[in-house]
Amino acid sequence: MSEWVAVAQAAGDWHPRIAAVFDYWRSISPPDLLPGRQHFDPLHIPKLMPYVWMLDVSRDPLRFRYRLAGTREVQTLGRDPTGEWLDDVHPVLKTTPARIARYIFVVDTARPTWRRGNVTFIHDKDHQIVENIVLPMARDGKTVDMLFCCSVLFDKDGREVP
Repeated sequence: MSEWVAVAQAAGDWHPRIAAVFDYWRSISPPDLLPGRQHFDPLHIPKLMPYVWMLDVSRDPLRFRYRLAGTREVQTLGRDPTGEWLDDVHPVLKTTPARIARYIFVVDTARPTWRRGNVTFIHDKDHQIVENIVLPMARDGKTVDMLFCCSVLFDKDGREVP
């Protein structure tokens, strides 16, 4: 599968790290609300943090800025993008609107998405396949102002990249 899908619960075929991040996100969600940054504690998921990245949602115009990039993300990107705009780090997003549609969907619907498929952003050349999740967060519980993401990378043969 290479297209992203909206999800409501973890699937049995997800990578265990992706499922663990999803389960953590659900565990910090207040009843009938989205969790906000104030609910997130990296000390609760230390083994997952290298694979985590977070984007701040800026509106008018809608853009995304890296708030955090775990060490695994920094390694595959070849630099630390913290504080930079997502579409500056990955210029393809400016020329191929369909690639940003997933992030817009999460902001607009407050629904998580999951994807496994070919890498579409700039990554280390040996990282050819990615599985990731994009989870909405909202300080007020409703208006998405941050995206909580986790990625696991694989080589061209589908073996996880250590």
